Order: sequence, then C-alpha cells, then structure tokens
Amino acid sequence: MITVYILAKLEAGKEEEVFKNVKALPEVKKAAATLGTYDMVIETSFETMEELDEFIFMKLRRIAGIVETVSMITSKVIV
Repeated sequence: MITVYILAKLEAGKEEEVFKNVKALPEVKKAAATLGTYDMVIETSFETMEELDEFIFMKLRRIAGIVETVSMITSKVIV
C-alpha cells in the first residue's frame, strides 16, 4: 500500500468549493485546511503508482480552484 500526503495551493475565494469537491473523492482518507505555504493537506492510499497518477492527474488537479499540488510518498511508518 502506498500512502501519500498531497499538499495543495488553492485559488483565493475558492476554498469552500474545493473542500466540498475533495471531500467527495472516495480516495481521500483525510483532508485538512492548513495555514502557511499550502492551503490543504490530503491523505490518500493506493495499491499502485498508476492509481496514484490517475487520482492526481485525472481527478484532483481537475478540481477548479486547485492551482498547485505537491505529493509526498511515505517510505515507512514511524509511529
């Protein structure tokens, strides 16, 4: 299982619309609004890298209001 944390920058004024659309994605385990460089962090898990690619490019980045994403793929769970 590949666990991924995705950081997203959102277009100002589109936050609530983005939050609603992200919550509707079945692949999203957790999502939280954040303060700082990124506006949102999303936790997901996938069986393959192909599934991850499809989620990011065909679903997440097509949500209006998401202007940038950065993916952090976990290498091992510490706690």
